[in-house]
Amino acid sequence: MINYNVDSDGIATITWDMPGRTMNVLNEASLAAYAEALEKALKDEKVKGIILTSGKADFIAGADLDMLLNVDTSDATKLMDQFSQLQKMFRRQETGGKPMVAAINGTALGGGFEICLACHHRIAAANPKAKVGQPEVKIGLLPGGGGTQRIPRLIGVMNAAPILLEGKDLPVETAKGMGLIHEVVPADQLLAKAKEWLVAPASEQVVPEYAGKGAKAIDGRAVQPWDRKGFKVPGFPGGQVWSPVGVQTFIGGNAMIAGKTNGVYPAPKAIMSCVYEGLQLPFDAALRVETRYFVSLLRDPVAKSMIRTLFFGLQEANKLARRPKDVPKQEYSRIGILGAGLMGAGIAAVSVKAGLEIVLVDRDQSSADKGKAHIASELDKLVKRGHMDQTRRDSLLAKVTATPDFAALKGCQLVIEAVFENREVKAEATRKAEAELATDAIFASNTSTLPITGLAEASARPKNFIGLHFFSPVEKMPLVEIIVGKKTSPETLARSMDFVQKIRKTPIVVNDSRGFFTSRVCGAFISEGHRLLKEGVPAAMIENCARLAGMPVGPLALNDEVAIDLSWKIMDQTRRDAEAAGKKYDASGTEDVLELMVKKLERFGRKNGKGFYDYPADGKKRLWPDLAKHFPPNPELLYGEGEAKRAKETEIKKRLLYVQAVDTARCLEAKVLTAPQDGDVGSIMGLGFAPQTGGAISLIDQVGVQQFVAECGQLARKYGPQFKVPKLLRDMAAKGESFYGQQVAKAA
Repeated sequence: MINYNVDSDGIATITWDMPGRTMNVLNEASLAAYAEALEKALKDEKVKGIILTSGKADFIAGADLDMLLNVDTSDATKLMDQFSQLQKMFRRQETGGKPMVAAINGTALGGGFEICLACHHRIAAANPKAKVGQPEVKIGLLPGGGGTQRIPRLIGVMNAAPILLEGKDLPVETAKGMGLIHEVVPADQLLAKAKEWLVAPASEQVVPEYAGKGAKAIDGRAVQPWDRKGFKVPGFPGGQVWSPVGVQTFIGGNAMIAGKTNGVYPAPKAIMSCVYEGLQLPFDAALRVETRYFVSLLRDPVAKSMIRTLFFGLQEANKLARRPKDVPKQEYSRIGILGAGLMGAGIAAVSVKAGLEIVLVDRDQSSADKGKAHIASELDKLVKRGHMDQTRRDSLLAKVTATPDFAALKGCQLVIEAVFENREVKAEATRKAEAELATDAIFASNTSTLPITGLAEASARPKNFIGLHFFSPVEKMPLVEIIVGKKTSPETLARSMDFVQKIRKTPIVVNDSRGFFTSRVCGAFISEGHRLLKEGVPAAMIENCARLAGMPVGPLALNDEVAIDLSWKIMDQTRRDAEAAGKKYDASGTEDVLELMVKKLERFGRKNGKGFYDYPADGKKRLWPDLAKHFPPNPELLYGEGEAKRAKETEIKKRLLYVQAVDTARCLEAKVLTAPQDGDVGSIMGLGFAPQTGGAISLIDQVGVQQFVAECGQLARKYGPQFKVPKLLRDMAAKGESFYGQQVAKAA
């Protein structure tokens, strides 16, 4: 696990090489083994210096998140003691009196980089793929091994902010330029350069701050900057946090956090407080401050929910954990896409970037060419950003065939239909494409709501028919919802998942129903926005409350983006399908809003520059001023203030999140979703559902199932059946159960 050896020059090399793992991590076993090796080196009089390195391709990935997810958070004092040990060990290595070099051979993140920062010298191998950084904020935590204190002391608060507050990873050359790494050398010279630094003539001196009375002179290289007398934090006049520059920095930082997070994430605020308080204290006291903030975040259900979904859930999805077994992996080379609009062209763009040949089919050559032009513009953006050279761009664009001829689909292993959301149009496209395809080719529909089983009726081979629901804009949105029809074969599902992985998207697998999972939950969010508007809640209040709840945009802005006329078409198609089947149409109570906007006002959303918002050519979008004429706002909400208005804002935020969580639970009960984790991953990655909750299902656990059911009962009585919880939740509440165990619910 930790290899230790001392050479004839008295240089000890401590090598992390955890068995059975592709990457080293910090956990109880590895840290105990490292502490033992460290003490051995520090106490051995023959050892003159220490090299810390890795036997893996990368250095250390950071803390073992499985350990953090399952740690008992009930006793804060015990947690403080547990995580203080890490601080003490890192402090021991930098105050032990022997110079230490971190020989960073690959990526070092989180605690893996903090152990490097606690070394006196840092040398990295020249590796364009290697990154260093502190990504903890992305999972609701802060660096707990001294990162919030060492990084600002090395490079100043302004330079440290993106690393700590945004979790930005840095290439090693960038880190060197900032002063976090001292040298970048060829990989085959890494250990030699580390030893070269250690065996150079020592600069001996006594450091009173931690050497103690009567201490022997120690190598001055074994002294960190903050342990030297007269050290000042860079970037502030005199190193004073309370200097005008310091005050301005922290005021600006807090404003930036508020603007970017709307106050829903506890970690950035804790990081800023930790840095602010710590820089005014002696270093060891500052580390205790960091540990207190770390423990407070670890005990907050936000961190555990985010770790579970944004690390383990995403990892499981990207590794195709739900892929049917015993199906050979499909290697793709050529695919077809029907429809060269923004959606079809977007799918083509991400597919060609993965190296696939693309046949882009539309009704005429002009339409097909517009789709190819979109692909060209996306590739041009990559060239402009330096992510691709012109030669690569040209070779990829040459892989795209834009045509109105379905015969060009011959040889495609997969065809994705992305035409209008109309059953008849989709059926015609299916028949024309299948006439040109091999019998084992897959046909996928990008429909957002129409049941796949019904669409597959137009197919001559329904076992090869599946849904691949992309999200707009395809180039940015990471999720693909894979919908399995009643006749879809396991082989088709497996091969479709291989395609999603090939184009570097995250798949979730759902069973067939109208709207599947993401579209119906998205619809629930938008519809609740419509209801609030009808109730007299000012549009700006609706939109702001959504963002303050953690949503990326409000329901009215989202409706504009997906197109209000598309919402109307979906509603109309659903109503007509119900009538054709002799069933009662289940009205949402917002049909009149869609009728008004689409049929009477012809406001279709961003697509025609007119929706709930206006989209002026010379400025930013803004709420349509005349909206208030059609939906008069309640004057008390428009002009009111005080406790009543704040209570209303809290209720609106709750309604906008709870309505999505209830519908997600319905999807679980109906077996549309087959696992709670898919609901969490899908809601965040596909809908932007408040990430601080860990997803729509994790929100229910955070609140507590019993309390959630009770609160939804109150909302249902007051606002309607959209808040009526399914039997699944009522039964869980009665039994005191939760989706992920009691731990998160108790922590809340």
